[in-house]
Amino acid sequence: MGDLTERRVFLDAGGSAPMTVRTREAFHAAIDEGWADPDRLHAESRRAHALLHGAAQAIAAILGSPASSTILVPTFGLAFDRAIGGVAKGRKGRSRIVATAVERKPALRVASRHSDAVDLLAVRADGRVDVSEIRATLGDDVSLALVQHANQETGVIQDLEGVREATSAAGVPLVVDATASVGHVAAPDSWDVVVADPADWGAPRGVAVVASRPPTRLAPIPPMVDGRVNVAAALAAAVALEEREENREATAARLAALADRIRVAAAELPDTVVFTPSEPALPHLVTFACSRADGEAVAAELDRRGIAVGSGSACTVEPSPESHVWAAYGVDSRGVVRIGLHPGVSDADVDRLVVALGDAISAA
Repeated sequence: MGDLTERRVFLDAGGSAPMTVRTREAFHAAIDEGWADPDRLHAESRRAHALLHGAAQAIAAILGSPASSTILVPTFGLAFDRAIGGVAKGRKGRSRIVATAVERKPALRVASRHSDAVDLLAVRADGRVDVSEIRATLGDDVSLALVQHANQETGVIQDLEGVREATSAAGVPLVVDATASVGHVAAPDSWDVVVADPADWGAPRGVAVVASRPPTRLAPIPPMVDGRVNVAAALAAAVALEEREENREATAARLAALADRIRVAAAELPDTVVFTPSEPALPHLVTFACSRADGEAVAAELDRRGIAVGSGSACTVEPSPESHVWAAYGVDSRGVVRIGLHPGVSDADVDRLVVALGDAISAA
């Protein structure tokens, strides 16, 4: 067991990353300036409203979405509801949704709630959906196609340009889940509606993003729960994304090199299979499977050594650690260990992981 006084290393940044100093300062400043209800008319509320509006505009500029149709909501679950439900409600008489089998479970649950049937398309061995299969599945009864930009567990990036050509030809709106990719790679360009999760790029929780492009419109739907966007979180989200974009290419290259080091180290361990996605792929994710150990047990052993990693499903709201993503590959997810790097990770942090990994797997 490592020295308890040694700095902890956080390597589970798929879905939630630490705030930088710049983001934290923006968050604290917005708490002081944007604490009032942004929907009221007095000066304090107008100030909060201006902060919220400015945050949405800054995020829209990076997403390439119209500021007027870039909406901030409290959680990415609500963003999925607004995106998928809004499109489905606006296309009455079309009762079917087409999605890939590796979409996030919250997105698939929302799709099931807003359609009579969700057709799940299998992915190929490389984790990508066959565009010809999407084209063949689209019909007059399809309200929308749901395809993620990148997978939160494997790092696989989909061919959205090809998918968008197919959906556009069929007159079907394409809803894209970019909750795992924005802030790590260039924001996707091929979409009609997009959902993003600022916590994934190092913002505090309390805000998510949904944006649409004309002619697609989101019909109003009753919210799943009442709640307001955290104004301070919204401003911090905009600042964090701007900071990520300023250094994105250099950071991606550095993290990709660190990820390769981890893959090499994991591949040298007995009975361990490393998943290496073909390009293009997210630069910061590493996943491998230990056939002799449970992934949660490995994560617990590393945690005892001061290193935080993920295991099983990246959808942590699920009661079971088993992953439907790995099931789509035909892989038992119980032995999966998932590493999510963030810009603050150093060479020394990866050194600690590499040294600790073998002992942690043996002890699990």
